[in-house]
Amino acid sequence: MPEAAEEDAEEEMPLSMRLSIADTLTLGNATCGFMAVYFTTTGILIPHLTGSDETGMARNSAATAVILMLCAAVFDLFDGLVARKLRSSPMGAELDNLSDLISFGLAPAYFVLVYGMVADNTVHQRVAAVGAIVVLLAVVLRLARFSCVTVKDGTFQGMPSPFGALTVVSIVLLELPFVATLLAIIGTAWLMVSRVEYPKPRGRLAVAMLSWIVLSMGLLAAWAFDAPGGQLLLQTGCALQLVLGAVIPLFATARKVNNFRDNRREARAAQLP
Repeated sequence: MPEAAEEDAEEEMPLSMRLSIADTLTLGNATCGFMAVYFTTTGILIPHLTGSDETGMARNSAATAVILMLCAAVFDLFDGLVARKLRSSPMGAELDNLSDLISFGLAPAYFVLVYGMVADNTVHQRVAAVGAIVVLLAVVLRLARFSCVTVKDGTFQGMPSPFGALTVVSIVLLELPFVATLLAIIGTAWLMVSRVEYPKPRGRLAVAMLSWIVLSMGLLAAWAFDAPGGQLLLQTGCALQLVLGAVIPLFATARKVNNFRDNRREARAAQLP
């Protein structure tokens, strides 16, 4: 390689490695996901394995882990907005996918795994491990498809991974019967890899999503500190998350069916003399 070409390559390399503001937010997303795994391990799993009876510590750690996942969702929301307004580095898209895998794939899957491990039932532990793997693989497939499939502007194909992660942890926190919990988790994983169209959080929808995240953090904090009515508030918030997760695909499917019928009617009308 000529010396001039080598010098040009050396000058270009630092430019491609510079982090933009959007990239910094994306790294904040990854950090929150990792810390969610940390608090799930130190505050829930280790006390269970060592025989500790401090339920308050487990509750605080569970709330902290979920709040960190919510913070990761905030970072994920704003890194896209900042990237569109300013700029992103050449590795911005890759950083975003890797960070989402940690925060919305590994962290919720690990939360499900620990949920099964703290149960005093060997069968539940093994089945929960399968459920955790399903969640992780669903996010992996969803992120891979997002990178190579083009969809119409303003929509996602399949439940977005941040929304799916929050739905999964809401299912666990609701403390439903084990079979119902597992089926709901698998259903959420299926929605993430489905072709159901979800609107992208822009404008008013982004504001509504941010407000919902802040409200969820408040509910988790009330529950963590054993505030009066905190358990009821938490269950209400988790139930609303599940309802929202079920209603959006129903509306999207109904709209798709109506559009299909309208197109068929227009085609028939065009064929008439």
